[in-house]
Amino acid sequence: MQVLFRRTAIALFTTALISSAALAQGYPTPKDTRSAENMPTAAELKDPPKSWIDKDTGHRVVRLTDEPGSASFYFNVNAYTPAGDEMIYTTRDGISVLNLKTWKTRSVVQGRVRAIVVGHKTPSVFYIKPEENALYVTNVDTGATRRVGKVPPHGNIATVNADETLAAGTYDEVAAPDKQYNAGAKAGGSQVSPLEQPANKGEMMVRRLAARIPLVLYTLNLNDGKITALQHSTDWVNHLLFSPSDPNVLMYCHEGPWQAVDRIWTIRTDGTHNQLMHKRTMAMEIAGHEFWGQNGETVYYDLQTPKGQDFFLASLDLADGNRTWYHLDRNEWSIHFNVYKDGQLFTGDGGDPGQVAKAPDGEWIYLFRPELIKNTGIATKDFVNPGVLHAEKLVNMRKHNYTLEPNVSFTPDGKMVIFRSNMFGPTYVFGVEIAKATP
Repeated sequence: MQVLFRRTAIALFTTALISSAALAQGYPTPKDTRSAENMPTAAELKDPPKSWIDKDTGHRVVRLTDEPGSASFYFNVNAYTPAGDEMIYTTRDGISVLNLKTWKTRSVVQGRVRAIVVGHKTPSVFYIKPEENALYVTNVDTGATRRVGKVPPHGNIATVNADETLAAGTYDEVAAPDKQYNAGAKAGGSQVSPLEQPANKGEMMVRRLAARIPLVLYTLNLNDGKITALQHSTDWVNHLLFSPSDPNVLMYCHEGPWQAVDRIWTIRTDGTHNQLMHKRTMAMEIAGHEFWGQNGETVYYDLQTPKGQDFFLASLDLADGNRTWYHLDRNEWSIHFNVYKDGQLFTGDGGDPGQVAKAPDGEWIYLFRPELIKNTGIATKDFVNPGVLHAEKLVNMRKHNYTLEPNVSFTPDGKMVIFRSNMFGPTYVFGVEIAKATP
C-alpha cells in the first residue's frame, strides 16, 4: 500500500510540474518593491535608531531588540506569557525574552531550535530541536527544561493547546520529494533570510497542493508522548492553531492557492466535528490568514470577494453562528490582521504593490477602529452583520522590504503593536505606541 501511495504521489507531483508555472500566476510572488531612496542608509545599517516619532503618523516607534536577525512570532501564534508582562522572540542563537515593563532582554534557550508557541497556562516556551526532531519545553522564569517527545518521521509540531496537555502537527505517510516542492528550493528560490518569503512561493504552493501526498493530522500527548491520528488526508493540511481557551478545539487550514481550496476548518481533539468555517459564494472568492480572538470563541480571517477586488476582515462567532464582515479600502488591506479584546481594536501590517491587493499606498502599520452598520432593514440571523474599519496609520513602512512579513500583534495591555521589520537592514523586533506621542 505504501508503494502505491508513493507512486501516486510522485505521479501527481510530476503532472503538477507541467501546469504549475501558469497556475502560480494566481498567487502573489513576493519581491522587493522599494525604490532607491527607501533603502536603509549606511548610517542606519551601522547604528539603527532605537526610538523615533514617525513624522507621518505622530506615533512613537521603538526598536525593542538589539540582535540582528531577531524576530517576533508569526502573527497568530501566542508570544506572551500568561501574566502578560513578557514576550518571547527568536534570535539567530536561540530564543530570548523581552520584559514589557523594563524593556530588558535575556536569553532562555541557546542553539539551533524552532520556536512553536508560548503556553497559555504556564510561562513556558515550546520548541523543536531539529537535530533530534523532538519537542522541548522550557520555563522562561526558572529555566527548567523538559524533553516532551519525539516528532514522527516526515512530521512537524505546530501548536499547543490551552491547558498544555496536547500538541498538534502533521506528518507525511511517505517519504515525499521535499526538495522539489518546498519554498526556497530550485527555480531561483533563494532567500536572504529564512524569515523571508521565497521568490518561488507561488509555484511551490501549486506544486505542493497538486502532489496529493498522504499525510496525517495528529496530536501528541505532552505527558506520555502518545500520538493520536485525527485525520488521514491527501490534501495539504497546514496552519494548525489550538483555541486559546478550549483545549479540545483545533483550527487548521487546507493549504494552497486560496482560490483553489476551502481553507479554514476546525476539528475537536477526539476527531469529531470537522467543520468548514467559511463557504464561498462566488468564483475566485478567497478567505485565509485565520486567527483566534482572545476568548477562543471567535474566528477572524481575511476575506476577498473576489480575490484582489473587494476586501473584508471577517469573523465567525462559534457560539451563536453570527458572522460579521468589516469592509476595508484597498490601501488598508493587510497581509495579516490581529485583534485586541475581541473586537475593540484591530491592527494590520499593510502590504506593498506586489501583494494581492496591489495597493499603491499600503505600506503602513495600521490601527483599525471597528464600526457596525446599523440595520434598519430586514433582520435575520442568516445575514452577515456589515461593518467598516476606520484606519489610523501608525508606522510608515516604505523602508521595509515586504518579502519579510511584519506579523503584527497587540501587547497584552493594548498599549503597543509589535512587529518585525528589516527597514534598517537586518530584521529586528519593533513596537509602536497606540497613543500618539507627545513631542
